[in-house]
Amino acid sequence: MLNDDERRIRDDRMMVLAGQSGGLSRQIDPSLYSTYGVKRGLREANGRGVLTGLTEISDVNGHRDVDGKSVPIEGELYYQGYKITDLVEGFRNHRFNFEEVTYLLLFGELPNRKQLRDFIDLLGQYRELPSKFVRDVIMKAPSANIMNGMQRSVLTLYSYDSDPDDITIPNVLRQSMLLIGVMPMIAVYNYHAYQHYHNDRSLIIRYPDEELSAAENILRMLRDDGQYTELEARVLDACLVIHAEHGGGNNSTFTTHVVSSTGTDTYSAVAASLASLKGPKHGGANLKVENMFKDIKEHVNNWEDEGAIRAYVEQIIDGEAFDHTGLVYGMGHAIYTLSDPRAVILKEKAKKLSEAKGLEEEFNLYQTVEKVSAELLTEKRHLSKPVCCNVDFYSGFVYSMLGIPRQLFTPIFAMARISGWCAHRMEEISSGGKIIRPAYKYVGHHRTYHKLEDRS
Repeated sequence: MLNDDERRIRDDRMMVLAGQSGGLSRQIDPSLYSTYGVKRGLREANGRGVLTGLTEISDVNGHRDVDGKSVPIEGELYYQGYKITDLVEGFRNHRFNFEEVTYLLLFGELPNRKQLRDFIDLLGQYRELPSKFVRDVIMKAPSANIMNGMQRSVLTLYSYDSDPDDITIPNVLRQSMLLIGVMPMIAVYNYHAYQHYHNDRSLIIRYPDEELSAAENILRMLRDDGQYTELEARVLDACLVIHAEHGGGNNSTFTTHVVSSTGTDTYSAVAASLASLKGPKHGGANLKVENMFKDIKEHVNNWEDEGAIRAYVEQIIDGEAFDHTGLVYGMGHAIYTLSDPRAVILKEKAKKLSEAKGLEEEFNLYQTVEKVSAELLTEKRHLSKPVCCNVDFYSGFVYSMLGIPRQLFTPIFAMARISGWCAHRMEEISSGGKIIRPAYKYVGHHRTYHKLEDRS
């Protein structure tokens, strides 16, 4: 067994060896992608995704064909054929909206009153981790990144399943209900465990209440006093609803399809999707937005001065400020142009919550940055289509107002998207048939082998 000093020496030797080889840093010539017609990132030249599958679960629209031309429209998101805006409007004054959306995604139809009540009761019963799971799994070696802890926890649940490899639809539905039920517990408990062992925080493990909604239980389990307002629970519930699904082409859901097409078990497929969502280009985007606004607040003293805000956002776009990438995080989307319906819904919730918490000035700052960013990006990038904010623009602000720590921003996304992943997994198993296997073109060189003693 190596000690810490010996491990450091080993790792240093490895880095020296790596530095002596040029193979690790060799990059593909970018021009070859055009030469061979490769769709980088599975994207067409216009930015749209390459068509790789069919789905009935959800639809995402940002354009409409009119007389053979693609015309931008207000963004549309459909769950099983229902517009997300219609669903959210119909959900007003209800408590279990995420649960109703989960039923819709899994079963393809909206439930009647009895079906919804039975489903809520069942989901409440599935909010139960195996005996001693928190002690034996979550409390052991907690990770600073909660998403890694969630992956480990999900994979370990395989060992507690009496029939983990059965991929018949009834069994996968059972496993899906379990994972949807326990995902909030897995995330919150992993957070508490890390804070306890590494930041000396008091350890409070509060079990979920079967009578409460997913949103209510998340706030109850997360907060030391277990208290929350009705408005806070409704706002978080709306966040879960709009993050539950977004078509089969987003990276984590596509991962679900790819991994499920191999015939592997549900726990492995969901762990892979969690790994995808963890990436800062996917689920971690709202953290980038929050970091950007922290920087804006430090450099713009008067949040009511639109001219000063515009000037600083222009510096960001020119690569002269913030992280010097030229990106305004939370602005733009691959499909939506005039608006992202999720962002429209979330902006309304952010406004109500900011009024309740006395943070109207900060909300107005977000609105102003959204406005001037759209104008400046269109002007400076000479764009032919409008730029709208996406769902990440306001989500971090909403989470912060709810008192959700930054380490749980992406896990909140996962708590919602697990419903969509499970629906797509069942669709892939039922309809896919073939293993998903794209092709890569070899552009290296064929070389002659030389024996070790003949190499310089």
